[in-house]
Amino acid sequence: MRTKLLMSNPILVKTGKGKKTLAYHPHLTFLFLKISMTRHTISYPDNKIPGTKIRIFIGSSIFLICSILSALIIGGLVLLCLPCPFHIRYKIMGLWPAFILWAAKVFCGLHYEVEGMKNINKHRPTIVLSKHQSAWETVALRHILPMQTVLLKRSLLWLPVLGWAMATLKPIAIDRKNQRAALRLLLARGTACLNQGLWVIIFPEGTRTAPGETRKFNAGGAMLAQKTCYPVVPIAHNAGIYWPRYSFLKYPGTIKVKIGPVIKSKGRKAADINAEAEAWITQAMKEMSAGGEFNGYDP
Repeated sequence: MRTKLLMSNPILVKTGKGKKTLAYHPHLTFLFLKISMTRHTISYPDNKIPGTKIRIFIGSSIFLICSILSALIIGGLVLLCLPCPFHIRYKIMGLWPAFILWAAKVFCGLHYEVEGMKNINKHRPTIVLSKHQSAWETVALRHILPMQTVLLKRSLLWLPVLGWAMATLKPIAIDRKNQRAALRLLLARGTACLNQGLWVIIFPEGTRTAPGETRKFNAGGAMLAQKTCYPVVPIAHNAGIYWPRYSFLKYPGTIKVKIGPVIKSKGRKAADINAEAEAWITQAMKEMSAGGEFNGYDP
């Protein structure tokens, strides 16, 4: 069955029975073209469900609008509360990830499940080494885990309003082009934050990887653990399936998050700590794949 859209600029789209036709829209042509040029490594079975592609596009569009507006509003509130203590600004900023996860569920049908919360001790500052596949985990871990700081690239703090608000929350912002200076900053700021009772979130792969891809873990987080003797918790997830990197679309389904057992760091070398965390995450990702959790989304 074909669905005809009343649009003003033609875009070639697939219809039923493998045929193609032209669709039109006055304002969204550019977004369609951008999406069509984005390369994806995962194949989604949405062409088997009538109207699914349109629903995903509309839901993702509404979600994007809500994300931008909420970032401006909540980020603005954080900036207005700049004279207030850190914990107040932190709680206000926490409204944004909570809203994003709610909006993703309502408009995109995107849920999440967390396994291993027993490994989280909110009274013990911890270093988190997490798999990095998309922007989802940068938001979700802020909501799931105790009060924290995160290692991020400095340019993110230049984002209007939201980035400025993030800059007030003790981020460990580094310049990736200067690796030695970045490591020194991580060790210094990370130690200070841990001693203040904050968790430190690190994505040791350094950049987002597509589902099924692996990248060597940087040792910075493990070196911080060796220096401070604070424990490490590894985290694996498959967010890249439903919230692909470099993609505007968000797919319905349930993201699986697995929190690993605590890795002790006292008296251990950074290489051993890093290897243990990487091995656990790699095995957890393999188990997700073997369990069918990389086979597209569940409608």
